[in-house]
Parts: sequence; C-alpha cells; structure tokens
Amino acid sequence: MTVIRSLTAIALFVLPILAADATPDAKQIFDRQLSSTEREVVGATEAMPAEKFNYAPTNGEFKGVRTFALEARHIAFEINTVASALLGEPIPSQEHDNGPDNLTSKDDIVKYMKDAFAHAHRAVATLTNQNLMELTADPFNPKGKSPRIESVAIFYWHTYDHYGQMVEYLRMNNIIPPASRPRSR
Repeated sequence: MTVIRSLTAIALFVLPILAADATPDAKQIFDRQLSSTEREVVGATEAMPAEKFNYAPTNGEFKGVRTFALEARHIAFEINTVASALLGEPIPSQEHDNGPDNLTSKDDIVKYMKDAFAHAHRAVATLTNQNLMELTADPFNPKGKSPRIESVAIFYWHTYDHYGQMVEYLRMNNIIPPASRPRSR
C-alpha cells in the first residue's frame, strides 16, 4: 500500500511538470475563455429584473439604441451565427440581427442566450491546433471565407462590446453586475 501511495504521489507531482512543456490545446484555451465570457454575460442578463428588460436610456444621446433585451438577443444571435459558420451549418437568416422577434420574456431570452453559448461550445470543440487557419464560411459575408481563428475571436470581442452596454444599463438601474460584485472568500 505504501508503494502505491508513493507512486501516486510521484505521478501527481511529475505529471504537471511534464504537462507544462506540452503544446497548448486550442480547444481547451478557447473553451475556457468562452466559459468565462458566458459566465459574465449570462450573469448580467439574469441580473436584470424582468420588468426592466425593455429598458433603454433616454437621457442624453441614446436615440435608437437597443433595449437591454435586444442587446441580449443580439449577442445570442451573433454567437449562433458564428457557431453555425464554424460547424458548417446553415447561417441563421433574419431580417435584422437582434434574434427572433417572438422572444420577449426574460426567461425566453435567457434560454436563447444559454442555448447560443451551448452552440458555441460545440463549435469550439471542433478546434485543433492544426485547423485554426482553415477557411470556413464567413459568418457575415455569404460569399466569403475566413480562418476559424478569426471567426472564433468574434465570440469574445463582439460579445464584450455589447456586454459593456448591458453593464451600463444595469448600473443605470442601480444593479451591480455580478462580475463586479465583491466575492466572498
């Protein structure tokens, strides 16, 4: 029994050291970042009370901006669009980029967003270190192609562009975004 414990302890000590020199796995890196993005964006979406989902500021230069609900739907629509391109699925078509018009309740919009992130995780699972530069359908140009890595980057930069707006809307309604709340130790 002592020998087994000793070998287990050695393995637990040595394996991380050997793994430190291993080539990073694209799928793991992108999925970890996607999970972080998902946690912040879904958390912010869930933090807004249902009665404030149609909030959009009116004091100042805010004419024509998306409501909180439309920001959330837009994020989910674009995530689905990129995931579809990466997976070789038909690109969702809409007359606009705010997602389905029939999604109006907080519960429906949160579900749509969670489903979009699940779709994105499936797309990220197809990434390898070898296929990052492979051309796939360009999610925003039906006749074009773009490298997988360029498309997957949209999951992050585009989502955070709109997440920033959602954070402002939360704060304008006296709600501290979950990512900004103090964490208990």
